[in-house]
Amino acid sequence: MNITEQDLILKVNIITLTGRLDVTSAPRLRDHAQAKLGAGYTHFILDLSQLEFLDSAGLAALVNLLKNARTQGGDVRLVMPQAEAASRTIYLTKFDRVFSLYEDVEQAKRY
Repeated sequence: MNITEQDLILKVNIITLTGRLDVTSAPRLRDHAQAKLGAGYTHFILDLSQLEFLDSAGLAALVNLLKNARTQGGDVRLVMPQAEAASRTIYLTKFDRVFSLYEDVEQAKRY
């Protein structure tokens, strides 16, 4: 008899964003995410529940993180914003077809 064993340990980084994710704040998210990718994180949960506003620069930062994470075998999950303006942006841009969306962080953690 042979026994083969493998441990699977995922490093998941949970990033909580509050306020606005726009042209002025998106570079900070991009830099933060790049640093985490460089540190070996490939799976991310972005908690957008307290995000008030999301513009095209913010959307681009989310896509950039998703692309980089998937290139390294990872993924990005989003916790939906509670603010209607931000959640509407996600649905109008069809990001609900690109990202896995969750109601809260606990639900998103269930990999």
